[in-house]
Amino acid sequence: MAMLVAAPVLAQEQALGEKAPMITAPLMGIDGKANTLLNLKGDNGLLVIFSCNTCPFVVGNAHKTEGWEGRYNGLAELAESLNIGMVLVNSNEAKREGDDSLPAMKNHAMEAGYTMPYVVDEGSKLANACGARTTPHVYLYNSNLELAYRGSIDDNVNRAEEVKERYLDMAMRRMAEGKKIKTTETKAVGCSIKRVQR
Repeated sequence: MAMLVAAPVLAQEQALGEKAPMITAPLMGIDGKANTLLNLKGDNGLLVIFSCNTCPFVVGNAHKTEGWEGRYNGLAELAESLNIGMVLVNSNEAKREGDDSLPAMKNHAMEAGYTMPYVVDEGSKLANACGARTTPHVYLYNSNLELAYRGSIDDNVNRAEEVKERYLDMAMRRMAEGKKIKTTETKAVGCSIKRVQR
């Protein structure tokens, strides 16, 4: 007899133009301090990337892909130059006792040389509110914390030098300049966020 396991019901992905959810909810960082989306926001907006410690689309693997993680610090530098805040959010609640625990996040951030805040999304609540599905999954909010872009970082997870379309880079630049973003959504490609089965 087949067993049925109830999967969590995923919210509809947040619509463009909608306000960021849970902007004052505390998110524990690897530095031991609670952050909020509101206090992480820069004058020109906030970049939220749902990420983790183990997904090959994030960290890469030795043979097939370099992953997107190696581009995080470059995005952080760009964000800072454009007065856009940035945060990495780990929503893998089902792996919180293992590879995606707070101590594991801290170790991974040190090894990867992260220069941006990395926070825990307890119970995957923020991911659920945004409708985030994958690691990585990008949400870029404008100065009013309205969703301006969502999806992928660029069009090539395998090699940065082979990227043809820098979706997020262009969206950040145009948003900061007050210009219309040409590509406002792309398909997020990555591993599924590991939510707790209920």
